[in-house]
Amino acid sequence: MTDQTHDRLLIIDFGSQVTQLIARRLRELDVYCEIHPYQNVTDASLAEMSPKAVILSGGPDSVTRPGSPRAPEALWTMGIPVLGICYGQQAMMQQLGGEVHGGKISGGGGTAEFGRAFVTPAGQLDLLNGWFANGNEQVWMSHGDHVSKLAPGFEVYGTSPNAPFAITADTSRHFYAVQFHPEVHHTPKGAKLYENFVKLAGFAGDWTMGAYREEAVERIREQVGDKKVICALSGGVDSSVAAALIHEAVGDQLTCVFVDHGLLRKNEADEVVGMFRDHMNLSVIHADETELFLGELDGQSDPETKRKIIGRLFIDVFQKYADQIEGAEFLAQGTLYPDVIESVSFSGGPSVTIKSHHNVGGLPEKMGLKLVEPLRELFKDEVRALGRELGLPDHFIGRHPFPGPGLAIRCPGEITRAKLEILREADAVYIDQIRKHGLYDEIWQAFCAILPVRTVGVMGDGRTYDYACALRAVTSVDGMTADYYPFSHDFLGETATRIINEVPGINRVTYDITSKPPGTIEWE
Repeated sequence: MTDQTHDRLLIIDFGSQVTQLIARRLRELDVYCEIHPYQNVTDASLAEMSPKAVILSGGPDSVTRPGSPRAPEALWTMGIPVLGICYGQQAMMQQLGGEVHGGKISGGGGTAEFGRAFVTPAGQLDLLNGWFANGNEQVWMSHGDHVSKLAPGFEVYGTSPNAPFAITADTSRHFYAVQFHPEVHHTPKGAKLYENFVKLAGFAGDWTMGAYREEAVERIREQVGDKKVICALSGGVDSSVAAALIHEAVGDQLTCVFVDHGLLRKNEADEVVGMFRDHMNLSVIHADETELFLGELDGQSDPETKRKIIGRLFIDVFQKYADQIEGAEFLAQGTLYPDVIESVSFSGGPSVTIKSHHNVGGLPEKMGLKLVEPLRELFKDEVRALGRELGLPDHFIGRHPFPGPGLAIRCPGEITRAKLEILREADAVYIDQIRKHGLYDEIWQAFCAILPVRTVGVMGDGRTYDYACALRAVTSVDGMTADYYPFSHDFLGETATRIINEVPGINRVTYDITSKPPGTIEWE
């Protein structure tokens, strides 16, 4: 991460699946935080980072196992507040002189606790201000081991049926520990606990997108100097915000390349290019390469083959147009903080590159360009907030995700121009319906897929033999898991009628009610 002028909270990651949620809760409190795997946090690096407070995450290991993860020993003498979560609590106890009893999973035979539990208070603690108004609090437990003896100086402040030391603290040293996970929504007052912790640690709450905007502009100017920057502009939130921010920093030193592969939604190319070129005065090259992409996709039906063709051609096309920009030395990417976190191997330390599927992966090495990644410290919701700060319109900021291969993966089987045109029209009607009913912002992603089957229908007095389409709409937090959106039957009926009446080529409409997993959000 870059040097920060903000107070820093360090999250030491022991491998929990929900560590990112801790960071998101803290960012929502306007607190700057970073996640680092425990292997990368040594006594020396801890001193260099100089955090104002530390949180120890949960994890899948057992502290009773020899060689299991630990926090650096220097942490306990820095005089800063520390909060241990689940495995983090157990590591804290083990390292400071307490004891942890192994459960059945780790061979100790003790009772595990998974799922909802209720914690009863056992004392007054500032960390728990706002808790226990009704006598107990629901929390989410996920542990096989449990603390069996407190470390010297600690006292119990909350218990659950299978965790007698569910909440513990050594208030004189500002060490706090809980056996449950406050970051998940199954712990309803978990956010309040984090709010109390950052107050106890004395954070100013100055991590705002207004402040970030000013700092990022200065960093971009310092990095780029008087050199030129090129940006692959997709029209998605990440690339759009990155382009707007870099343009604010270096003006006409930035040139955006919008690669039109002929697989975009209705009017999408005109909307994206028009907004950035005409309304924001960015230099945008509209690379209309529809014939190239559709020509190579002709006759291809295998999903992976289609993806590889599109990915290869995208790089070739982008490089062709970028080579026309004399003196370009930097490539802008909309890399986000989750991409950075995922590029760090939990077992092997930092990897060399950001995951290859991200944005324009592979181009920096091929083109010999240096990267500008002004969003790499931000989560998706922060990127949207920054976009609003930069004046991007709400209908762009709140856009549903759109895949790089575009409509190719919403057209299972062979792609034809006729099928793409039918798909664009049906998708436009569907999204129009969602917006008219005020549902767009409740849905993570919604789209129409045209199916590789034709069905018999009756329209007027005639027989039809046209395509069937599937409507898809899901709710999600991060796209990793998703549930289908529960439209009313009235909405679905009205939408199906509009599509069939308004889109020649479709005579049957279905709604996909598959969750992820077992399905994926997209169809290919």
